[in-house]
Amino acid sequence: MTRTTAVPLAPRLRRRAAATLLPLLAPLARALGYRLLRIRDRGGLGLDDGAIPYGTSVFDDDVPGVANLDPPFLAALRRAATDAAADGIAFTVNSGWRTPAYQRRLLREAVAEHGSPEAAARWVSTPETSSHVSGDAIDLGPADAQAWLEAHGAAYGLCRVYRNEPWHFEHRPDAPTRGCPPLYDTPASDPRHQR
Repeated sequence: MTRTTAVPLAPRLRRRAAATLLPLLAPLARALGYRLLRIRDRGGLGLDDGAIPYGTSVFDDDVPGVANLDPPFLAALRRAATDAAADGIAFTVNSGWRTPAYQRRLLREAVAEHGSPEAAARWVSTPETSSHVSGDAIDLGPADAQAWLEAHGAAYGLCRVYRNEPWHFEHRPDAPTRGCPPLYDTPASDPRHQR
């Protein structure tokens, strides 16, 4: 029998276990003075590289992955998050600004997971082209926050960019008057990444 899943079973099980356990462990860790990082195997990378602790909001100025976002972008995110909260929606930052070293690591992991640089490019950009490295992108959760921002984001200049990444939003200052631009299928189809 041939395996047709794109992701091997062990990583899927690890992700499922993490998704189940993190909401339970995060409050305990925070009570003990720790913050759980959203990075698989830190390997020397940490908060200063852009790793995001579990449960981080767009208001967490002590987290470099938030604090190092482009200031007009961060201000727009905070306005949107405040308005979304009035609708009962909480924004959680899963990824924001990150160093080139962190981006290189993500790209290496994606190549290992997907089998080639071409396949990995559908999900992860190079450090030279990543909007995360420049502080111009955020990966947002949970799903209700993504849906809220996709529906209301243009008013704040915040747009979903990739069809295959419902969590990825970038600042488009002209969106309040022009609307969000059409989605690219993947980061690989984004002309900004064709360097």
